[in-house]
Amino acid sequence: MKRFYDGLKDKQVMLVDTTLRDGEQTAGVVFSNKEKIRIAQMLDSLGVHQLEVGIPVMGGDEKDAIRGIVDLDLDASIMAWNRANIADIQESLDCGVDALAISISTSDIHITHKLQTSREWVLDNMSKAVEFAKKHDKYVSVNAEDASRSDLEFMIQFALRAKECGADRVRFCDTVGILEPFRTFDIIAQVIRETGMDVEMHTHNDFGMATANSLAGVKAGATMIGVTVNGLGERAGNAVLAEVAMALKYLYNIDVNVKPRELRELSEYVALASGRSLPVCKPIVGSNMFAHESGIHADGVIKHPATYEVFHPEEVGLERQIILGKHSGSRSIVLKFQEYGIMLTDAEASEMLSMVRSAAVDLKRTLFDKELMYIYEEFLRKKKKSKGA
Repeated sequence: MKRFYDGLKDKQVMLVDTTLRDGEQTAGVVFSNKEKIRIAQMLDSLGVHQLEVGIPVMGGDEKDAIRGIVDLDLDASIMAWNRANIADIQESLDCGVDALAISISTSDIHITHKLQTSREWVLDNMSKAVEFAKKHDKYVSVNAEDASRSDLEFMIQFALRAKECGADRVRFCDTVGILEPFRTFDIIAQVIRETGMDVEMHTHNDFGMATANSLAGVKAGATMIGVTVNGLGERAGNAVLAEVAMALKYLYNIDVNVKPRELRELSEYVALASGRSLPVCKPIVGSNMFAHESGIHADGVIKHPATYEVFHPEEVGLERQIILGKHSGSRSIVLKFQEYGIMLTDAEASEMLSMVRSAAVDLKRTLFDKELMYIYEEFLRKKKKSKGA
């Protein structure tokens, strides 16, 4: 039995990674089948509970990749994405996945302008698709596309119909990222209160609130969060796997039992495979997360890391860095040169500090190790010259 189902028994928060489906829908991103296999393996090793791995009805390479992932026999549940029709679901069944996402729009703007149909048609097609999927003993997520712009009464009616047909959860999609956390909490609390359904948060980052909205959903009772590595996804992307996992652990005291030490390696691999560089200031996994230049900050973190670090860098596969530049202090100079086996007095560090700051201003950046050694050599020459004088 997949650990995904075991976790649901205890109502713990589960992660549903959609890097290989929604993440690959990022404009201009394509993963090779070998990359898809490797990403699935890395996500499974990390401890992610369910992987949404693609869209079987696309056929060809997409279907081959999905079958390849299924054949790995991973611990994670493997889900395929489908429109609400029988033909799509048959393609997914052919791939051997254990879970099906059945997606259909619920907002009037989508129903009127995209589907050009009616609410009744949406309910009927969703019902037929869910009933067909459940006949094949599959775990079913009913995805309410554009749920955040849907009439709430209809959204609840939709979820209740899905429940009647045997759906295991409803995916609440903030498709265009227009939610904010306070509204998210109110909506999700009402959906859960009136339907009793397990809810997955699927949030987009158009206003920079995908992670915050996902957490607000959990606070309201949602038991699953859809994420992608590095926040890949349509337009501004999705909630970020690393952010969600670590925020749940440190802000909500909810451990989703992933291995955070593997987050950096996974993020780097997906960045390379997607052709989207990993920003140095990326929360949780960016190289600047534990880089300290400011003299006040560096002094504090040297004395006690918790002064400016919420968790240890090693926990997410990073290292603490003391960076020397314009804003450095003499304590940082002392510590940095200790790394080179050079012990400076406070007076020497203070004298060198002005040289470091001047060089940083001239170069408009922090300094490399070799540049620091050049400054040290210059400092020694000046010192020798002054003694000779």
